[in-house]
Amino acid sequence: MARRRSRARLPLAVMAAVAVMGTTAVAGPSVAEAGPDKPTIRYTEYGIPHIIASTWEGLGTGYGYAAAKDNICTLADTYLMVNAQRSRYLGPAGKASPGQSQNSTSNLNSDLYFQRINDNQVVERLLEQPAPNGPEPEVKEAIRGYVQGYNRYLAETGVGNITDPACRGAAWVRPITELDVYRHAHAEIIMGTADPLLDGLVNAAPPGASAAAAAAAKAPTAAQRAKSARETGRRIREAMAASRSDSMGSNALAVGAQGTSGGTSMLLANPHFPWQGKNRMWQSQLTIPGEVNVSGASLLGLPAVNIGHNDDVAWSHTVATVAPFGLFDVQVDPLNPTMYLVDGAWQRMTSQRVSVDVLNADGSVGKVDRTMWSTRYGPVTASVQGIPLPWVVSAHAVRDVNMDNLRALNTWFHLDQATDVHDVVNTLETTQGVPFFNTIASDREGNALYADIQATPNITDEHAQSCLTETGKILFNQTLRLPNVPPVSIFDGKRSACDWPADPNAVAPGLLDPRKQPRLIRSDFVGNANDSAWLANPEQPLSFPRVMGDTAAPRSLRTQELILTAQNRINGTDGLPGRGFTPENMRHLLFADNSRAADLALNATVKGCQDVPFGLVLVDGNLVNISEACPILAAWKSHDFTADSRGSWLFENYWYRLAGGKGVESLPWKVPFDPKDPVHTPNSLDPGNNAVRDSLARTVLAMRNAGIPLNTALSDAQKVTRNGEQIPIHGSIHELGVLNVVTPGLVDGKMDITFGSSFIQQVRFAADGPPQASSLLTYSQSADPTSPHYADQTRLFSAGQWVTERFTEEQIAASPALETKVLD
Repeated sequence: MARRRSRARLPLAVMAAVAVMGTTAVAGPSVAEAGPDKPTIRYTEYGIPHIIASTWEGLGTGYGYAAAKDNICTLADTYLMVNAQRSRYLGPAGKASPGQSQNSTSNLNSDLYFQRINDNQVVERLLEQPAPNGPEPEVKEAIRGYVQGYNRYLAETGVGNITDPACRGAAWVRPITELDVYRHAHAEIIMGTADPLLDGLVNAAPPGASAAAAAAAKAPTAAQRAKSARETGRRIREAMAASRSDSMGSNALAVGAQGTSGGTSMLLANPHFPWQGKNRMWQSQLTIPGEVNVSGASLLGLPAVNIGHNDDVAWSHTVATVAPFGLFDVQVDPLNPTMYLVDGAWQRMTSQRVSVDVLNADGSVGKVDRTMWSTRYGPVTASVQGIPLPWVVSAHAVRDVNMDNLRALNTWFHLDQATDVHDVVNTLETTQGVPFFNTIASDREGNALYADIQATPNITDEHAQSCLTETGKILFNQTLRLPNVPPVSIFDGKRSACDWPADPNAVAPGLLDPRKQPRLIRSDFVGNANDSAWLANPEQPLSFPRVMGDTAAPRSLRTQELILTAQNRINGTDGLPGRGFTPENMRHLLFADNSRAADLALNATVKGCQDVPFGLVLVDGNLVNISEACPILAAWKSHDFTADSRGSWLFENYWYRLAGGKGVESLPWKVPFDPKDPVHTPNSLDPGNNAVRDSLARTVLAMRNAGIPLNTALSDAQKVTRNGEQIPIHGSIHELGVLNVVTPGLVDGKMDITFGSSFIQQVRFAADGPPQASSLLTYSQSADPTSPHYADQTRLFSAGQWVTERFTEEQIAASPALETKVLD
């Protein structure tokens, strides 16, 4: 990797400051240029580590030690998963969450999935390849150091002395290898496919010959096939929409020179990631003087900053609308269903016996074996997102664009050293490692960048239309409109020409030419809230291949809110003083928790409530009096989901019943969607629509049955529990069009926050001087309930407060909470 030297403003006071902190390093200009002799971790407020070293290996060592100190149990559990040993230690019936939506599968299925990958040495083969497909030298050095740091912490502490009760004394907590870390990285990269397909991949089995022959003898008519295709497509899309509504997402807003007040550019990073498990984010600053100086957060256990900033560039990611996988429908021989037809000739599927250890009820260890099948296109699956794909007269094979992707590690190491947004674009194009994310960035020169340049299947519009099956057309062309669902392809596997072709401009076979992928650089703003690239800025709509998402289609209410927030602030029409973004008003606008759904529909909802005769609505044979709800909603004039708002919890539950899992345009609006005015349409909810009254009545009935007052404050209804302390959490689910997304759900049988705002960062650049940043890790740095940093930032989040970032050496040295660990 060519080392980029950004303007790393590291003064000669580096070692003077380090010396004051009690390290053994020697002060002097040479150390300021090269870093300390030993990896050094400086902890500031809220347990944020600032790691400085003279080498990539040393930087990785510091990261590994600090990450293990905060989250040893979460990390050990992750390595247990990617090594396919959950059933061995935790039992086959336990639950695992390897995917992005945390839809849990069984430990057994998780183990079978990862054991197959391990048996095939997928990661080992990638490690042998030269860059960009294999890791670059600095990546290898950092991961080598990470392993040393992790293992050092474990050796110093001892498994029996781990403070976190989740794994104290557990036999499955062990020293790790570099392969463990690469397997973890690979698991993160492929989770966009693992989530909807894991169970189907491990459970696919051929039918008996008699069953297949009987099905073939009952050949459906063309009309029956078309009806079946539509029904299967509809069910898959609805299942994926339901999963996406309860999965990772994000907002990101980059503001250029024309949109800021008192700076050259700004960035708001607001990823919505899980609050538990392997996809927790973890904050750090990583510094090698003269090489890299980057601050932000990473997915726990990956020794690079995934979302953050350096001296000159700030960036974030949002989940994109690209499907990282595609299916191939292969015709099978009814008398031998493991034979399939390609170009008029029969080919034999390959079989693979996968075996994993399982813990039996009596404490003994046994084995479970499973035979899995593959075609030339990839492995066979029995379902997508739980919707069956019967293996009868045909089977469905999966091709995953990320199965051979370790390039993402190179991508993030390059982003950590980027010098401007053009450098960001170059990194994205030359690595094509981003697995299923958009990238939004700003730089010191006043540019704002949106880029959906990632590992994308090489499916041009022409290729798709010539190869899609009937079900594939339903899914890919989005005949059924549902929010934020990627266009999944199902191709005719009988024709080898329908496989994804190799493009000479792509980094690897089967990838779409990165030059065909959308990007936009502007001086006002760009943003994304998990819709497609079409309206990154509504003044300059983008076009792109259909595989990357839709155009001229309704945007989610959260996308509307993001665009309107940017436009109104830049124009000075949002009621706040002045024009343009400042750090103060950007933080305020995120935590204002305004609901676009309430802006559009609250008044009509109140009218519909007031117009119900005697306030009585018949629900499942019961008369429900909704009249009490009318004045409560009418009094909720702020339309916000701040902690003390009353009426918001009632409206949230009502709106979820009315709109949950549906596209925006499917609601009873009087004004339909207009592609010429996509930010303001559809609008004007019909207050007399039966769905409005029914949804409100069902909500009133449910809240009364649960003993929740209709006017309950959000702080009384939406909380997270930390060591018995109930901390109120503001924000709301994405259907409400609130930027600060918070998703409640069951965790270990108790209500908690499962997804939502995680690592939030606001960064401003000026013409000179260090970046000015504030951040917040909503669930705090540590998952260990005995840690002082288990809930400290969570309390800040509850109060709407932020942490002022310490980035320069002077700022770090000035921290009143400063503690230093030198890894001698």
